[in-house]
Amino acid sequence: MQTTRTTPSRLAKRAHYDADTIHPILDEALFCTVSYVIDSQPMAIPTAFARKDDKLYIHGSVGSHFIRTIEHGAPVCISVMLADGLVLAKSAFSHSVNYRSVVIFANAEKVTDEAERMEALALITDHLIPNRWDDLRPSTDSEMRKTTVLSFSLAEASAKVRTGGPNDEPEDKDLPTWAGVIQLKTVRQTPVPAEYSANTNLPDYLQNI
Repeated sequence: MQTTRTTPSRLAKRAHYDADTIHPILDEALFCTVSYVIDSQPMAIPTAFARKDDKLYIHGSVGSHFIRTIEHGAPVCISVMLADGLVLAKSAFSHSVNYRSVVIFANAEKVTDEAERMEALALITDHLIPNRWDDLRPSTDSEMRKTTVLSFSLAEASAKVRTGGPNDEPEDKDLPTWAGVIQLKTVRQTPVPAEYSANTNLPDYLQNI
C-alpha cells in the first residue's frame, strides 16, 4: 500500500506497491533486517523470516531482548535487499547497483495459536532450506515454550527496483573507460557434513541446491 512512509523521496518511479512485485522479492531473500527504537536508541537486527500470504513471520528466544522489546506491538521497519548487479559507469558519480528491495512498516503481533506457531516455524525452516522441515525430528514442547513467533502485516509495504545499464553523461560516453554491469548471484555450495553425520546419505532435497 502506498502511504507517506512507503513513498520514496527520490526516484519514485522505481517504487512498486503491488503484491506481484513485493512477494517474489520476499520469497527469494533469505534474511531481513528488523529496525526499531528503544529508549531513543535505534537498533537493527538481521534475522531469518518467511512469508505466507500477507504476513511475514520471524522467531526468536523468549529471553531475547530484541523479541521482548517488539513483541507487544512496538513499531518496526523491516527491510530486505537483493543485489543483482554492480553498474559501472565512466564516472564515480554515475555508478549504481541493480537491486530489488522491500521496506515494510508494521507492528509485531505475537502468535499464540499453537498450530500457526508450528506452521510459521516450518515456513521459516523451509524458506531457508526447502523440504527440510519434514526431515527433522518433531519439535518438543520444551523447545516450543522457549520460542516466540511474531507476525507482521504486509499492508504497508513497498518495493523499489533498479535494472539496466549505466546512465553516463553524454559527454562521458566516448571516454576510454569500460562501462557495463557485473552480474551478482548468490550461490549455494556443496553441503559439508558434520563429523557425526559423515555416514548419513545426503538427502535428495540437498543434492541440487
